[in-house]
Amino acid sequence: MTLFQEYKSSLKKIEVEEIFDLYFYRPLAFLLVKGIYNTSITPNQLTLISMILGILGGIAYSFGSYHAFMIGAILYLLYDVFDCSDGQLARLKKNGTPVGRILDGIADYVVSIALYIGLGFGFANNSPNPFLIWMVILVAAISNAIQSGLLDYYRTRYLDYSLDRTSVLDEELKLFINEFERLKNIKGKYFDKIVIGIYLKYSAIQHKMTNSKPLNEKPKPQINGEEYSKHNRLLIKLWTLLGPTTQWTFLIITSFFNRIDIYLFGIVVVGNILAVIFYFFQHKVDVALKLKH
Repeated sequence: MTLFQEYKSSLKKIEVEEIFDLYFYRPLAFLLVKGIYNTSITPNQLTLISMILGILGGIAYSFGSYHAFMIGAILYLLYDVFDCSDGQLARLKKNGTPVGRILDGIADYVVSIALYIGLGFGFANNSPNPFLIWMVILVAAISNAIQSGLLDYYRTRYLDYSLDRTSVLDEELKLFINEFERLKNIKGKYFDKIVIGIYLKYSAIQHKMTNSKPLNEKPKPQINGEEYSKHNRLLIKLWTLLGPTTQWTFLIITSFFNRIDIYLFGIVVVGNILAVIFYFFQHKVDVALKLKH
């Protein structure tokens, strides 16, 4: 296997990759993965490192100076590289786990919370109207979570149908519902209970946002994977424009220009307008393919 083929095997389907991941962060992450491939470092350890880098980035932003913003931007760039590397290592070594996917998602949200808290102390508190800026930051944080959640849902569904695989969303949800019920009768295991509980809450929100019915009421529609891909290939690429990597890159660029206000405007106004537009067209495609029940 050539180096390029090995790199491709570390990726998800090309059309679901964010453009900045595909051409910048993942190549850097792949070099990192190659460097540690023969060590005992695990994907979950890379997830932990990425989370630490992200939290440190949030702390840097809390200082509120231009130089602090630049340091924060660099830390978030490194965070993105490590955030890509855990999944690539798992795919190459074939040692990924469902719990690892949950931890990766939790890390993303922890880092996002660290960022917006940091922005609040560093950006809002240095403005003449801190309460207003705090409100904008809160709306941006909520918008960020919604946009990323929508992409995560539709990307996973795209992979399910286009690869003709059993729904990862449904199968993992069933798995963790059963595991959560089992853990209720066991003393201890608090970390596992918390992790799985967060996952179940997150999945419930995703299903509600996308008008999905409960699993026991929602059989997976039979549809040809090629037909599904044909109707959704452009849409899934559009959804990736709202992905976390694109948002982080936007943050990094605006930080170096000391224009956090442009970042917040982009997330709150542009991002939400695009989310509504994409959702409208996604709904039309879903109805045409009889994916709504």
